[in-house]
Amino acid sequence: MYILDSQIDTLVEAEIEKGTLQDMPLKKDGWDFNWRAEIKDADKEVFVLRLLSDNSVQGALSLRKHQGMLTMDLVEIAPHNKGQTDKRYKYVAGCLIAYACQESFTLESNYKGYLDFVSKTTLIGLYRDKYYAQSTIGQKMYIDPLGGRKLIEKYLNRKKDEK
Repeated sequence: MYILDSQIDTLVEAEIEKGTLQDMPLKKDGWDFNWRAEIKDADKEVFVLRLLSDNSVQGALSLRKHQGMLTMDLVEIAPHNKGQTDKRYKYVAGCLIAYACQESFTLESNYKGYLDFVSKTTLIGLYRDKYYAQSTIGQKMYIDPLGGRKLIEKYLNRKKDEK
């Protein structure tokens, strides 16, 4: 997969893999969530998106399977990737969410292909407009199989020459 290095306007290769305790970003470095506590939770799987060139973590994702469903508990991009104008790498959140959708297709239940999550109120519109999410009750949202396939195609199957 590729993410966009906005400083040089070039796609760079990245990968998503299961995280280790040593991979986990720290709140003191500007991250919003306690990823070390998240990875220690036996009910969750934590993944990191890292650059192939230097192994630096650009984002993290926490998933939990319960009652036949896959839930995205947390998704966060590195502090230097936030903001509208000065983010270093683009497409990180899209790649992580698309990866979660891809994982949802491995379920062997009636919820195969569905990803559910609870959004911050301020992000509901973003999830709806950019990531094909649909609202249920309050801040609960989900991405259905059709939306998930679109995200996988857009973010995980991007070719080197497609910005």
